[in-house]
Amino acid sequence: MSEHDLIIIGAGPAGLTGALYAGRSMLRTLVIEKGVPGGELLNTELIEDYPGFESVKGFELAEKMAAHAMKFGAELVTDGVVSVERDGDDRFVVATETGQRYHAPMVLLTAGGTPSRLGVPGEAEYAGKGVSYCAVCDGHFFRGEVLGVVGGGDAAVEEAEFLTRYASKVYLIHRRDTLRASKIAQGRLFENPKIEVVWDTVVERIEGKGTAVTHLALRNVKTGATSQLEVGGVFVFVGFRPNTGVVRGHVTHDAAGYILTNEVMMSSMPGLFAAGDVRAQLTRQVTTAVGDATTAVIAATRYLAEWKERHAPSGTAGRHAD
Repeated sequence: MSEHDLIIIGAGPAGLTGALYAGRSMLRTLVIEKGVPGGELLNTELIEDYPGFESVKGFELAEKMAAHAMKFGAELVTDGVVSVERDGDDRFVVATETGQRYHAPMVLLTAGGTPSRLGVPGEAEYAGKGVSYCAVCDGHFFRGEVLGVVGGGDAAVEEAEFLTRYASKVYLIHRRDTLRASKIAQGRLFENPKIEVVWDTVVERIEGKGTAVTHLALRNVKTGATSQLEVGGVFVFVGFRPNTGVVRGHVTHDAAGYILTNEVMMSSMPGLFAAGDVRAQLTRQVTTAVGDATTAVIAATRYLAEWKERHAPSGTAGRHAD
């Protein structure tokens, strides 16, 4: 029999929830996380939309989730995963950066994703202090402010419109003279009196004072002209990369690389489940990650029973003690 029943890759909200439910289901579970457990929670200053917590710091919620998960017996290894592939015995082999190889009939991929950064001065300095990559998460912190949104795709356009619920004005800053967003999304954007598009322009610096963003240094890519835009915050939507590249072998995904799953979070590769930001879905929140993982592990428990039945020694399948 395999060393583990389930290997969970990633220890963000989805991975830790998966570990919790796997432990409660008595699955021998290994969680592999490259860094400190918590995932994107660790990059979020304050969370006010997680049920039961009117307001909680990201790192505090991460600590609580990790402690709760480990209480039920999941094993946590600090290491980076380099590949996930099937072996010849209908199991998965998970190889890590330190040269370890772990085996299990099931894998739950919760490795999350990485928002693309602008890579400009001030971005890292003011991350969580006026620079954000999630309007739903942080928009309410900027009531009455003038905000900048960087990007021209569906995410940028939709989030700019969302931010008008809180902001007094929103500038959408795009490096081209046309948007890549859908025509429907563009129509809503252009009809919104609170939104102004700044065309052919890139952000060269994010500047602030103390712990707050105060303005953006801009450059027009056609004329070279520079300017400053006073804002109370900036939301960056120039791309998001799901961390799915470790999977070897074909797994069905959408155009952006997000894994497509069925209703129980299983991918097109039997035994490979996905939860959280790696999965194609409408929105990416802590609550949806937790729900994905709950469903995935309950389904995985049933899958394991079927897997054991298939791999039982000849003559013992279906046999029960009197």
